[in-house]
Amino acid sequence: MKYYRSFLVSAFIIVNFSNQTYAQTETEAWGNLRGVRIEGQLINFESAIDVINNDWSVINATAKERQHPKFDRQGNKQIITTQLDSFYIVEMFEDISKGVFKVTVQFTSKKDTTLAGLYFDLKLPIEDYAKSNLQLVKPQQKSVDTKMSSGIKITTTQKQIEINLDKPATLIINKKADKDQFVHVYIPVQTGNFTNGQTGEITFNIKASGTIDNAPVTIQIDPKNAGNLFAGFGGNFRLQNPKADPQVINYCLNNMRVAYGRVEMPWMLWQPDENSSPIDSAKAGMLHPHVKESIEMAQRLNKMNIPVILSAWFPPQWAVTGEIKWRRNPGDPWGNPLNQDKAQQIYKSIADYIQYLKDAYSVEVKLFSFNESDLGINVRQTGAEHAKLIKELGAYLAARGLQTKMLLGDNSDATTYEFIYPTMSDSATHPYIGAISFHSWRGWDTETLQKWADAAKQMNLPLIVGEGSIDAAAWAYPKIFEEQTYALEEINLYIRLLNICQPLAILQWQLTSDYSPLTGGGISGNNDSLKPTQRFWNLKQLSSVPANVAGIPSAVDRPNITCAAQADAGKNIYVLHLVNNGAARTVTVKGLPSTVKKLSVYITSKTKNMQEEKPVAVINGQAKFLLNAVSYTTVINE
Repeated sequence: MKYYRSFLVSAFIIVNFSNQTYAQTETEAWGNLRGVRIEGQLINFESAIDVINNDWSVINATAKERQHPKFDRQGNKQIITTQLDSFYIVEMFEDISKGVFKVTVQFTSKKDTTLAGLYFDLKLPIEDYAKSNLQLVKPQQKSVDTKMSSGIKITTTQKQIEINLDKPATLIINKKADKDQFVHVYIPVQTGNFTNGQTGEITFNIKASGTIDNAPVTIQIDPKNAGNLFAGFGGNFRLQNPKADPQVINYCLNNMRVAYGRVEMPWMLWQPDENSSPIDSAKAGMLHPHVKESIEMAQRLNKMNIPVILSAWFPPQWAVTGEIKWRRNPGDPWGNPLNQDKAQQIYKSIADYIQYLKDAYSVEVKLFSFNESDLGINVRQTGAEHAKLIKELGAYLAARGLQTKMLLGDNSDATTYEFIYPTMSDSATHPYIGAISFHSWRGWDTETLQKWADAAKQMNLPLIVGEGSIDAAAWAYPKIFEEQTYALEEINLYIRLLNICQPLAILQWQLTSDYSPLTGGGISGNNDSLKPTQRFWNLKQLSSVPANVAGIPSAVDRPNITCAAQADAGKNIYVLHLVNNGAARTVTVKGLPSTVKKLSVYITSKTKNMQEEKPVAVINGQAKFLLNAVSYTTVINE
C-alpha cells in the first residue's frame, strides 16, 4: 500500500505536542457544552447562556452562527468570549480531574435594563434524562417551583451529573418536554436590574459519571453490491492569503493524495469593464496579480493530473442587476442576480477565461459553477435561473469546442436540495451537466443527505461534495481547528457521506491557510513551526485510500460508531472506515471475501497520527481487532 506507507516515517516523528492533557470537557466554539468524556465515552448534556425577559416569553440564547464568538484554549482551560444582546460574556471551562470541570461565567452589561435574568442553562436531552431523579443540594425552600440551594444532582440509570455552586442560588427547573426536547436547569448568573457597566461572575463545578459502553461491535459488509466510485479526497484552493497560503498548499500537495481540486475564477478582476478584451489584456501581460495566481494554481493542479473545478465568486458590476454591496445589512438578500440582458456577454466572458486557461496554460477545466448561487455567494439565482444558465452557458461552451461541463447545484448546504429540481426536470439541460454538487456546512441528517444520493442516481451523474467541513463561521475562531472535538465531528461527517451519498469526491474547505489543517507558520497569529493537526492526519488517512474504489453497503450494530466500506474487487482491495465516538471496544468485521487474508490497520486520534497497528488476520471472512476510543480507524487488505 504505497499511499499509506509513503509518509509513515513522518507519522511517527511529527507529533502534535500542544495540549497533551486529555480534554474531558467538550464545548462548542460559541460556548455551549456538549458534555464530558470519560474513558472516551461522552456523558452528554448541553448548555447555553440565556438572556430572558421579565415574563420568560423571549429567550435569546447562545447558539451556532448567532453571535461572533472567539475561542481559545490555555492548557486545560477553554475560553469563549461573545456578545449576547447588551452583554459581553466570557465563559471558561477548566478540566479539574476525571469527569470534573469548573465553569466560570463573567458578564459586563452595556446598558440599563430589567430582565428575569442572565442564566446558565443546563440542557438535558429528554430522550436520556426524562426519567431522571433531580435532587437539590442543601435546599432552602422558597416556593413550590423555585428553591435556593448549593447545587443539584441529576441521576438516571446510566448517568449522573452533579452541580456544586460556589454560593447558594435559586435554581429554576423545567422538566416538561418542551418543543426543543430538553429538561432545563437554569442557574442564575444575575437577575433583576442591570446597569450600564455592571459586571458579575458565577463559578461552579460540574461532575459527571456514567456507565461506560464498551460492548463489542459487529460490522457487516456486503462486497457483492458495489455502488459509486470514490475517486478520492480533494480540496479547495481559493487563494486569499498570499503570505500564509503557499506553505499550507505545498505541505498538503506534497503529503497527501489530492484527487480533485477546486479553484477560483476571479471574474470581477478578469473583466471589470464590459467593453474590454480580457484575453488581449492577458496576452499583453496585463493580468491582475490575483487572476494570474489563481490561473497558476489551476495549472499546478493540472500538472499533477488533478481534475480542476472552476468556480466564480465575485461578479463584475456590469454582469449583475443592482449595486454590489460588500457589506450586507440584516434582512437583505445575499448577492446579486445576473443581468439577463447581458447573458451573451456573460457567457463570452466566462468562456474566454476557460479558453485562456486551455490555450495559454494547457488546463482543461472539467466543471464550472457559480459558488453557492442558491444563497447568493455571490451570484444569486433561483432554481429556474440556474437551469437556464446550465442550458445556455453549457451550449455556448460546447459551441466553442470547450470540454467543460456545468456543475449542477454547488449549493451552500445540503438543506437547499429543491434548488436543483428545475434543472433535473428540464431534459434540455442534461447534456451539459458533468456532476451534481452540494456543500456540507448544514443538513447532516440522513434523510437530507439521501436526497442528494437519490438525485445523483436519478440523473446518473457523479456527486461531489464541493466544500467539505462542518462550521461555516469557524474562520472567525480558528483555534477550534486544533480541537479534538472539531476533528472528530468533521471526519465523522465525511464517513457518513461516504456511506450515504457515495460521492465521487469530497473537497476539503480548504487546503490553504483558510480552515487550515496545519497550525503554526504564522497562520492565525501562531508563529510556532508549521505542523499538522489531528485534522490533517484524518484527511491524509482518508485521502490515502486507492483511487476509484466503489462504495459497498456496511452496517454496524451499536450506537456511536460510524462506518463506510469500499472495494475494488478486480484488484482485491477492500477498505473499511470507522469513527468511534465512544470508549474503546473490540470490533468484528463480517462479510470479507475469501481472497482477503490479512488487514492493515491505521488509526488517527488525539495521540496517534495515522499510526499503523499490528496486522489483523482474516479467518472465514471475519476479522477481529481493538477499536481505539475517540478515533478514526481505516482497515485495508494488503
